[in-house]
Amino acid sequence: MSEFHFDVALEDFEAKVVMPSMETPVLVDFWAEWCAPCQTLKPMLEKLAEEYGGRFLLAKVDADANPELAQHFGVRSIPAVKVLFQGQLVDEFTGALPESGLRAFIDKVALPASTNLREQAAALAASGDWDGALQLLIQATNAAPDDEATRLDTVEALLELERKAEAGQLLALEYHTETERAQALKTRLELAANAVDAAPLEAKVAANPDDLAARLELAKAYAGNGQFEKAMEAALEVVRRDRFFDAGGGRRTLLEFFEALSGNERHDDLIRKYRRALSAALN
Repeated sequence: MSEFHFDVALEDFEAKVVMPSMETPVLVDFWAEWCAPCQTLKPMLEKLAEEYGGRFLLAKVDADANPELAQHFGVRSIPAVKVLFQGQLVDEFTGALPESGLRAFIDKVALPASTNLREQAAALAASGDWDGALQLLIQATNAAPDDEATRLDTVEALLELERKAEAGQLLALEYHTETERAQALKTRLELAANAVDAAPLEAKVAANPDDLAARLELAKAYAGNGQFEKAMEAALEVVRRDRFFDAGGGRRTLLEFFEALSGNERHDDLIRKYRRALSAALN
């Protein structure tokens, strides 16, 4: 049974149709075995449900086996398709439409394509509007829950908004196609656990610039607060002053920062800058 189309009866209509419709449009297809047009329409709807990848769900109701549902929705002839969104009937049609007409109908009621939402979210993120980006990404993940790239975009937005528990819940899911980026964001989440007030450490380093242990702690505090350029500069200064300190702790910390930001082109220039600087400091 597909996650995008499924059979529904009276007893599970609330769970399978009404509740999911709060976030995703659900097309309810009333059909019967004896109905020839139903046998034409139902496979087309199933094919499009797969193709649209979660932008709508298809609930198939045997009208003969569920007369109460048919009566509730005022079904007088079949096939009849009712569209529920946010618990309300928002559109409908009766009869078997040609595929072109069916696509036109679905395009009116389906969620926007997740790729477009990702692009819009990326633009908002680039402008610093992480709240707006997150709202679009939530829509995109609802439309395509198996899209790992979009899910990880959502994780990054949550981290930017310091919603670490929610980010951790998403990162606990399985990732098969975006394993490296998922690991990078897990590293970033671990760094975020060091989010502390950096001011006392700044004062400690200012009072004793050769206190490399404090300087490394300051680098990690900056990273935990999302100040990655300052974090890299502080770790790099440890390498410049003593590359062997803490068995190469400055270098290890920088590499951890690089890993945490990898897989996102927004940080590529920063990573390149400090990779070059690290190489120069070690040579």
